[in-house]
Amino acid sequence: MTTFNYSRPGIAPQALGIAAGALEAAVKYAKERVQFGKTLSSFQGMRWMLAEMALSVEAARGLVYRVACLIDDDPNSTDIPKFASMAKWIASDTAMKVTTDAVQIFGGYGYIREYPVERMMRDAKITQIYKGTNQVQRIIVANQLLK
Repeated sequence: MTTFNYSRPGIAPQALGIAAGALEAAVKYAKERVQFGKTLSSFQGMRWMLAEMALSVEAARGLVYRVACLIDDDPNSTDIPKFASMAKWIASDTAMKVTTDAVQIFGGYGYIREYPVERMMRDAKITQIYKGTNQVQRIIVANQLLK
């Protein structure tokens, strides 16, 4: 388990980068794509979706930074397993949600390989699986809380 405590925090920034890239692509596309004579970004529902995506990315970023600081400050901290699992869990779930929303924003183009969000969504999914599935992360967090 000790090895996982230091490898899981490496997955979290990977997932965070995927989410941030998908958000950036979605914002750019929403500003450029015209539907019904208006850009997608002019529709309130689209604006809210983008805002929620940004909020999720920044919330995950905070926990990713927290575990990085924790490891940097005290590599032997007993809080590392809990925060490493939390960071991996939130960042990978955020990546999956944000990339799925980005595909939605791109519409049918979201599934075409010529657009980046199709691959980002596939890449996001694996971050929920390797180094312990997110279901396993829930078990670890609960066990750490109940020690």
